[in-house]
Amino acid sequence: PFFMNDKLNKKVVVIIPARSGSKGIKNKNIISVCDKPLIYWSIQHALNSKYISSVWVSSDGEEILDLARKYGANTIKRPQLLSGNSASSESAWIHAYEEIKKQGEEFDLILGMQATSPIRESKDLDAAIEKFVDCGYDSLFSACSMKDFFIWKRVDKKYTPVNYDANNRKHRQDIEKSFLENGSFYLFKSDMFLKKKNRLFGKIGVYEMEDHKMFQIDEPSDVKLCESIMKGYGLDIKRVKF
Repeated sequence: PFFMNDKLNKKVVVIIPARSGSKGIKNKNIISVCDKPLIYWSIQHALNSKYISSVWVSSDGEEILDLARKYGANTIKRPQLLSGNSASSESAWIHAYEEIKKQGEEFDLILGMQATSPIRESKDLDAAIEKFVDCGYDSLFSACSMKDFFIWKRVDKKYTPVNYDANNRKHRQDIEKSFLENGSFYLFKSDMFLKKKNRLFGKIGVYEMEDHKMFQIDEPSDVKLCESIMKGYGLDIKRVKF
């Protein structure tokens, strides 16, 4: 299936970078989260979207690729050169773009999902795609709102406010709403992305997610937190359509 709109038609592919190495947690992308490998959750969110044409996992790890195939995704073997700690998601998406094209699949949009963000729903992907098309964006990022965050930094052993005047603190209702990029997913036009080699360009949109969906798994302590949130909101239910 692909998204059809009165303004234009868009074919969307999902690309999930999931390299085997990780500093914070060994084999992070396949650790157990709510009794399933972490990579499972992003695959199931994509497969259950109304508008996704195909789902691809890019990895240098054979175990990750085997699990991705088991859970219904297509796979792309990523070269070691693009799999180190310094490798960017952009490099993985570009390599995947080229490999998918070699297989003859045509697409208009890439939805780049982060495997370490299990707290999302398929309806988030659907709503983001709809907003992208309706608003005529070139790229879009998922975010959570920041309504009353007062940020400080340390400079020369002194603490200094970054985003407000400490001597003139505003009331909560008077603070201008801002957005925190949560890294859950990015959506962008595929051909423009190949030219820009950057995930955000042109007319940029924001898809606002609920605050509890901002958390991701980078450190061991994040696993229990994310599991608690998923269970509390009923997001641990396994609904994959194979």
